[in-house]
Amino acid sequence: MKRFFARTLQTTFLFLIFSSILALAFGGYLRPISSGITRAWVSLQAWVSTRYLGIQQFLTAPQDFAALRQRNAELEAQISQLQLQIIELQQQIADREILAALVRYSRANPTYTYKAAQVIGRDPSPFMHYILINAGSNDGLRRGMPVVTHQGLVGRVDAVIDSAARVQLITDPTSSVNVRLQNSRTEAILVGSTTADLWLDMIPQQAKVIPGDLVVTSGLGGVYPPNIPAGQVLDVQKQEAALFQQASVQPAVDFNQLSIVLVILNFTPVDIAPLIPTVTP
Repeated sequence: MKRFFARTLQTTFLFLIFSSILALAFGGYLRPISSGITRAWVSLQAWVSTRYLGIQQFLTAPQDFAALRQRNAELEAQISQLQLQIIELQQQIADREILAALVRYSRANPTYTYKAAQVIGRDPSPFMHYILINAGSNDGLRRGMPVVTHQGLVGRVDAVIDSAARVQLITDPTSSVNVRLQNSRTEAILVGSTTADLWLDMIPQQAKVIPGDLVVTSGLGGVYPPNIPAGQVLDVQKQEAALFQQASVQPAVDFNQLSIVLVILNFTPVDIAPLIPTVTP
């Protein structure tokens, strides 16, 4: 009996507490408490979520870092390949522009027959100025043939094999070209040097030479055709006691950028050395 009475009292007490809570809740008295509990619960969930994400990132960071490194290496390889392709395209464009200029030059000078050749090497000696080209006797090249570009005179073929040839540049110290100043029609000798500088020698003392004068081949001596541009006068050196004037010359051709040349095939140099009288002591 006592046990039954205790259970009934406990049930009644719980019912009263539950009824009171419901009454307070319906009356809005528990709203601040529920809001506080809700905020605390949300804060707890946010804290747990932040820690969970941090732990997850910490555990997965090595894998992500390795993947990023691999992706970065792949992108760097792609960039290097694209840069090489850009360089190749730029070189192709430059070569096509040079070829177009050479074609225009050959059409503007139809008197001669030309063979285009690519520069494949240079003489390593600092005192000699030669280039190697990828055309030879199989292409009709012979020793002494003039070599030009659309800019002007390059030199002449010095030695030939089946598929290649060596060209002596006009800047070589042993080179000499009979030229004239286009404005004054004054004749002179264009000579090279070990420093690759060009000089006008044997200029008559009375000739009027000014910087900027165009220097072209004269055709004398039978080595080069006439009227091929060779350069422009830079500076004149005149001494009253000397028999001749001298002048420095800027080459018409940029020899540092020389990549493709034209060999004049149907010009035959004339060796006039046997006709020049020699003075015997």
